[in-house]
Parts: sequence; structure tokens; C-alpha cells
Amino acid sequence: MRITEIITGATPSLSFEVFPPKTNDKYESVAGAVREIAKLNPSFMSVTYGAGGGTSEYTAKIAEEVKSYGVTSLAHLSCISSNKELVKTQIHKLKGLGIENILALRGDIPDWLDKNNLQYHYAYELIDDIKSATDFCVGGACYPECHPESESAEKDLEYLKIKVDHGCEFLTTQMFFDNDIFFRFVDRARKVGIEVPIIAGIMPITSFSQLDRIRAISGNEIPKSFLKVMEKYMDNPVAFKQMGIEYATEQARKIYENGFSAVHIYSMNKPEVASQIQNGLKDIIK
Repeated sequence: MRITEIITGATPSLSFEVFPPKTNDKYESVAGAVREIAKLNPSFMSVTYGAGGGTSEYTAKIAEEVKSYGVTSLAHLSCISSNKELVKTQIHKLKGLGIENILALRGDIPDWLDKNNLQYHYAYELIDDIKSATDFCVGGACYPECHPESESAEKDLEYLKIKVDHGCEFLTTQMFFDNDIFFRFVDRARKVGIEVPIIAGIMPITSFSQLDRIRAISGNEIPKSFLKVMEKYMDNPVAFKQMGIEYATEQARKIYENGFSAVHIYSMNKPEVASQIQNGLKDIIK
């Protein structure tokens, strides 16, 4: 089933992201977590793609497993450190596995990458190649707090509009922790003519080290009220995790209550986190 059909249907959608293993010896552990999340019967599951295509083999394999459980699969595909031939191979592999949906990403730029010898520079170039190859439902990423490499929020929306004009059919946001940032972003996007569905991406913070990493590298605005509550539990990992799950659940609830129909949870291969959030929204996700 195409993602656009799911997220524009009569029932609000709740989906989860999983990531493949980096090495074969970790495969069974990851596959087990994926299986448990699939048992929750989410609206769909997305499968990430490692920098440089390092987990590309496992991305396709996990995406196929998700599909085998009767859950719609969304395979990520990044391009910045790849080449046309490798991308073409991956597209045809996904097609052969019966995957209908791709999230087309430029991807992070690795330190080792020779920027003078790139075959891809922007996500819209990847979207062009996917669309010319076959009829996938293609999505893209967006940044409610502005892409860190953009000159301004206005320029960021200009680039996003280009991506949509090249065939991006839906967008999924990077994580955010203040819903007002998301609401304002969607309003600004609509004003510049971006009309495709926008899925709210939410990251449950389940450990203090995770919170520290996000504060250090992401540039996300984290509400002081949230920090104040979470810092109270920095010496109690169990309570910290529970509060993080509850905060993410409440974020999702308020997004639905404000008229949005699609939420995507960055569940970090944690079935218990996915399950608790889904259970906390059972009156909405029916």
C-alpha cells in the first residue's frame, strides 16, 4: 500500500522507524525487535539506510521482513555518498522485493567524502532517478527548525519546495520537542505552496545520555519545562525512560487533537517504547 493512501485515510496513522544492523552478527537481534514492533500492526514501518550505504543490504532485507508480517514498508534510500549505478541497483532490488515506498534522502556527508567527485548533490536528484525508474511512492525529509546547512528558514522552504516539485509525495519531519514549532512550520510550508501531507516525526527520549547527545549535536530547541522534569530523574533510569515515553505520547496526542492525522515515532528498535506509545493513544488509533 502506498504511504500517501495510509496517511490521508479516514483513520489517524501511527508508524514506527527501525534501523538495520551494521553487521551480520547483530542481525537476529534487530530482526527480533522488528518482529515485535510489527506485531503491534502499525500503519507502516520505515527502515533506515546507513551513511555511505553501509547498511543498504540489511535495509532491503529488513524492509522485506516488515512486509512479510503484513505491515506496509517504507525503505530509506540516501544518495550523497553513493553513485548512480549503486542507487539504480538498490531501486531495482526494492522493486523486486515488492516494496512500494521509498524515503529519498540526501543523507549526512561523511568526513571521508570527496566533495569534488559527487554524482548526487541534492535529494531531488535522487527523486528524479527513482521516479524515472519505476512507480514508487516517494517521500522526503523536512526540518521544522530549519536544516542546519540552510542559510535561513526561508531558503530552507525554497529548497523543500523544489523537492516537492520534483515528485516528493509526502514529507516526514525531523524530531522536534515543541509542538508549536511543528505547527508554525506546516503553516509556513503551506504558504509557499507545499501541499503534500506532512508527517510529524517524534523521538521519545528514554535515557539521559540520549538527551545529552541531542542537545550537543542536533540544534533542536528543547523546552525548559521538559528539561526541568527530565533532569529530576537523571539518577533514576527507569523513571527517566517512563517520563520520556509519556512526553512523546502527549506530544503525539496534541498533534492529533490539532487536526493532523499522521505521527511517526523514531522508536530506536525498542518494541516496549513503541507499544507503550501506541497503547497511550489507543482511543485515537483504533
